[in-house]
Amino acid sequence: MLNEEKTIREAQNIANIELSKISSWAKDNKIRFNEQKSKAMLLTRRKGAGNIFEIQTPHAVNSLKYLGIILDSKLTFRDHISTMIDKCSKLIFVVSKSAKLNWGLNYAALKITYTGSILLLLYGVPVCLNAINKASYKLKITRVQRLINTRLARAYRTVSNEALCLNTGLTPQT
Repeated sequence: MLNEEKTIREAQNIANIELSKISSWAKDNKIRFNEQKSKAMLLTRRKGAGNIFEIQTPHAVNSLKYLGIILDSKLTFRDHISTMIDKCSKLIFVVSKSAKLNWGLNYAALKITYTGSILLLLYGVPVCLNAINKASYKLKITRVQRLINTRLARAYRTVSNEALCLNTGLTPQT
């Protein structure tokens, strides 16, 4: 028997033993878990690990949301970062509709929005710091920062990000 098969079987046995312990504890304490809300996820970077759970109570999933952070089975945080970038972009576009050249929100209000959107973007960074350091994610975060900087400076799209950061007095996020 290969070592990989042995470790997957061991993981399967341990997971099923622990799930049965949880089930019996819940029965002893007269607690019922909502089966639709109960989920289980295998965290591994191995290919083809599949579903190791035999008990049907927890639904095996490839990603789940825990405390606002989207975890996937490979811990790449791709979904979490994409979701945060989408939320920030939508917030910036909604606010920028009321910030025109001659009327609308002033610089201070836009800067507060910028700070809020960056705080939204940075939620969960200690957990997914290694993923954010990848070049593709840094580029996406820079694009979000550039969106608000062009709105704050009321500049053209062709102005460089460094010049926008200098003009707005905000440090680059990458």
